[in-house]
Amino acid sequence: MDNQIGSTIENGLSNWQILQKSKDGYAKFHLNGRYFGDENCQIDIRVLNEATGTHRNPWNSFEVNTDETWEAELYVKSGGLYRLETRLLTASGETNEWSKRGDMRHFWGVGDVWVIAGQSNSAGYGRGSYQDPAELGVHLFKNNEQWALATHPMNDSTNTKHPVNRETSNPGHSPYLQFGRILQHALNHPIGLVQTALGGSSLNRWNPKEEGASDLYENMLRCIKLSGGSIKGILWYQGESDVGTETASSYATRFTDAVASWRNALNNPELPIITVQLNRVLGRPEAGLGWSIMREAQRKVAKEDKKIAIVPTLDLPLSDSIHTSPSGNMLLGERLAHAALDLTNEKEEEYSAPNVEKITYISKQRIEIYFSHVHSYLNCIDPQLDMFLIEDEIGQIPTTNIHFPNNASIQIALSRQPKGNLKVSCGWGSSPSPLAVDMERRMPILSFHSVLVQ
Repeated sequence: MDNQIGSTIENGLSNWQILQKSKDGYAKFHLNGRYFGDENCQIDIRVLNEATGTHRNPWNSFEVNTDETWEAELYVKSGGLYRLETRLLTASGETNEWSKRGDMRHFWGVGDVWVIAGQSNSAGYGRGSYQDPAELGVHLFKNNEQWALATHPMNDSTNTKHPVNRETSNPGHSPYLQFGRILQHALNHPIGLVQTALGGSSLNRWNPKEEGASDLYENMLRCIKLSGGSIKGILWYQGESDVGTETASSYATRFTDAVASWRNALNNPELPIITVQLNRVLGRPEAGLGWSIMREAQRKVAKEDKKIAIVPTLDLPLSDSIHTSPSGNMLLGERLAHAALDLTNEKEEEYSAPNVEKITYISKQRIEIYFSHVHSYLNCIDPQLDMFLIEDEIGQIPTTNIHFPNNASIQIALSRQPKGNLKVSCGWGSSPSPLAVDMERRMPILSFHSVLVQ
């Protein structure tokens, strides 16, 4: 502060920051700082277009305090990127651009802010080359608690201020730069991302209603507050650390509790949550039951809560045994963005993956599975169609024929007549066979587990 003149900004806005717009399309925020002059002066503030220098608003004047401080409240329409300028008008009467200088803030905007939460596939563990460059208007609140242009790896721990989610190795590529890019182009306003994920983290660290420290939950709330205090929603990709049979079986209840806690803490009972149904894992066939139970829990939670969306991943390539590759992340980012547009009512998007609605008997040895959200027709690229596990009280029933009688259903002929309750799973196991897809969109059906035949 030595040898300062004019006005300085101390709190309220950072370079590169994205402010969450309200429902009316504006952001209200508070600024304060210091001035270096007599009491007979005023602080002027204006907002300009960063790229062109054109004035978004005329100068707004604010009175100063007697203790050489000033404060202001601004109301700015969604858009950007903006530059904020301040100046000091003194008693000597400067009224033009040659008045006393003031601090500025650059490359900030008003749009939507999304929190990135979950474990490694959310932190970004994709390995390999990619064409996914940084883009002005997609910005990141980094682990050093500063806003910056969003770049990979997003969970970079350089100069971290919260080592609770520091990775032990450098992460790689994630789906969220692509997510932000598509949203910015669709909505014509900037997108902010707040990275809070941690590889290997289990749900109890995000859920204050479970035993344990819930340290990642606390860190997420801290980052939201420091990044501006208001968000559009949460991007959640997690579950690989909870695929044990017991933890997977309780996942739906525990995740519902976690979401309720997030919404309560953020005072938003309808906070949108975009979730991801787990991709495959290689080399763990013995863990198939837990992975199947987990995917079913994720599917059911999203079906029961209209403010939770889910996107499929089982068609996406891996870069190792468990992490989605950069090419897979690009498609996942696109799916997440379209889900966000639809869930938040920003645009009508046909994002929803085909989802089982009911399974009925056609005859004693033939069943039909009906799906919602089919926009073209269902089919499968695998000629073997080995995607179903069908069980009764005796055990597994092999299939003799599978075909697609109409656009939105699948018929299955059974090798014997079932005894007792009949249950159907699709995409069973840790690394399932290819699933049927909505062909024109190339959107795979959501995996499901032990759905009772009516």
